[in-house]
Amino acid sequence: MSEKNFTVKGNIVDIFERRIFPGSVTVKDGKIFSIEEDSNTYDTFLMPGFVDAHVHVESSMLIPSEFARIAVTHGTVSTVSDPHEIGNVLGVDGIRYMINNGNKVPFKFYFGASSCVPATSFETAGAEITADDIRELFEKDGLHYLSEMMNYPGVLFDDDMVMEKIKIAKEFGKPIDGHAPGLRGMDAEKYISAGISTDHECFTLDEALDKLRYGMKIIIREGSAAKNFEALHPIIKDFPDMVMFCSDDKHPDDLILGMMDRVAARAVDKGYDVFDVIRCATFNPVTHYNLNTGLLRAGDPADFIEVKDLNEFKVIKTYIDGELVAENGKSLIPRIVESVVNNFNTDKKNICDFEIKGDDNQMIRVIEALEGQLITNEIHAPLKSADGNLLPDIENDILKITVVERYLSGKPSVAFIKNFGLKDGAIASCVAHDSHNIIAVGTNDTDICNAVNAIIENKGGVSVSVNGKTDSLALPVAGIMSADDGYEVAGKYSKLDKLAKELGTKLHAPFMTLSFMALLVIPQLKLSDKGLFDGKKFEFVDLKII
Repeated sequence: MSEKNFTVKGNIVDIFERRIFPGSVTVKDGKIFSIEEDSNTYDTFLMPGFVDAHVHVESSMLIPSEFARIAVTHGTVSTVSDPHEIGNVLGVDGIRYMINNGNKVPFKFYFGASSCVPATSFETAGAEITADDIRELFEKDGLHYLSEMMNYPGVLFDDDMVMEKIKIAKEFGKPIDGHAPGLRGMDAEKYISAGISTDHECFTLDEALDKLRYGMKIIIREGSAAKNFEALHPIIKDFPDMVMFCSDDKHPDDLILGMMDRVAARAVDKGYDVFDVIRCATFNPVTHYNLNTGLLRAGDPADFIEVKDLNEFKVIKTYIDGELVAENGKSLIPRIVESVVNNFNTDKKNICDFEIKGDDNQMIRVIEALEGQLITNEIHAPLKSADGNLLPDIENDILKITVVERYLSGKPSVAFIKNFGLKDGAIASCVAHDSHNIIAVGTNDTDICNAVNAIIENKGGVSVSVNGKTDSLALPVAGIMSADDGYEVAGKYSKLDKLAKELGTKLHAPFMTLSFMALLVIPQLKLSDKGLFDGKKFEFVDLKII
C-alpha cells in the first residue's frame, strides 16, 4: 500500500491506559492522525509493532534488506541492531554497509556503535573499531547506542580504552548495552555503575534478579542456540518495566518461523498480564533506546500491527510509517540488489594441518558444549592415538574442533569438543563469533579439511562434508551473509541443517551452537585461531594435561 492516508478499524490495544476498546486509527502522511473509539464489534486487534531489543542481523546470514522482508511478516517494525559481526570483518566500513543497505527498505534499523571490535586480543579479527571511530559513528552516522560491552574484565579493572568508549557514549547521551554472563555481586554492581544499562546474557534467574537489584534492565533472549526464556520469564511479573525481549542471533530458518511474536505468545501462555508482555516487546525498548518508533498513539509514526488475537499474536498486517509492509504472512517489501563486500584471504588447507601429536591415553582438556546455552564447561578425558596422532573418541562423543584464520594463511588451531554428537563427517562455518574465522567440528581430519576448504572456496559460508561429498551455502558478503533472496537462503540452510542432523547431532541448531565455540568472552573453555582459551581466567591454556 503506497497510500499513506487511510483508516484501519479493530480492537485497539492502549498500552498506556492499559485498556482495549473498539475503534479506528486514522493515518495521514505516515503518522497517526487520530484514534477514535466506537461501539462496533471487531474480530482483530491493533497494537504497537514488535521491537527486537538486541539482534545481530548478520547472524540471520542475510543482509539487512532481506532480514527486514522476513521480519515484518512477524510484526517486527524495529530492531536494536549491533553490527559488530561485520565490524569484526570490515570495521567501520562494514557498519556503514549495514546502515546504507538497511536505509533502502521501509524498516526501522537502529544500529549501535560496536564497543568491542575485536572482542579480545586473543583472537585474530579483520578490523578494529577504536574510541575515535565510535565518536565518529555517533557524530557523523547518528548511531543510537554503544553496543554490548563484552569486555567486562576491562570495565572491572578500569581499562583506559574501555572506559574511554563508555565516556564517549555518555558524552553523546547514548544508552550503553551490556554483556556479562554470570557476573554477580560486587562485580556486577561495579559493571553496572559504569553506566551499562542492559544485559541479554543472563542464564539463571538468580543472576537476573541480582542485576535487577542494581538497576540493570534485563533482555530475555530467545535465539537459535541461546534460549533463556524458560529460566528468566518469572521476572516479567515483578519487573515489567525492566524487561525486554530479544533474539540476539537467529539463523534464517528460525527467522522464518518467528521473532518477538513467538516470545510474546509464550509469555501470555505462562499467564502473564498481556499489557505487561506487550510493553516488554514494544514500549520498553522504544523508551530505553529513544527510538523513533510509534506506540499507537496520536502523533506517533504509524508503526503498528493488526493481529488475530492477543494469545498467539498471529500477524495479519504490519505497517511502518503508514506503509503496509506485510499482509497475511507475505512480505510486501521489494528485494534490493546489493553489492558484495568481503575480507577473506586464507589459502586452502591440507589434511595434515588438522593433526594433533600425542601419545596413547593422553589426558586432555575438552570443551563441553551445552544445548540452549552459549556457556561451556571444561572437562578432562583420555584419548587414544594412532601413528602418533590423537584420535577423536566418537563412542564417547569427543570430536575434533578447529578454528582456521580467514584473514591470512596460517596453521589451524585444533582441540576437542563434546556433545555435538556427530557419528560421521564434519560441519563447518565462517559464522564464528566474533571474529568470524572458520570453525569446524568433525569425526575425522579428511572431512574436516574438505568442509573447511569448501568455505575457503566460497570465501565464506557453511558446509557439511562426509565420505568425500561436500555441500555448502556460500555467504560472500563479509563471509557471513548472502545478498540473495532470504527465503531461498533459508531453504538452502535448512538443507544443510538436515544433513548435519543426519550425521547424528541432536543439537537444535548445530551451526549456531558451533558459531559460539570461538566466542572467548563467554566462559568457560573456548577455541580461537590462537589456541584453547579459559574464559574465566581470561588466558590461554594447554590442550594436554601433564
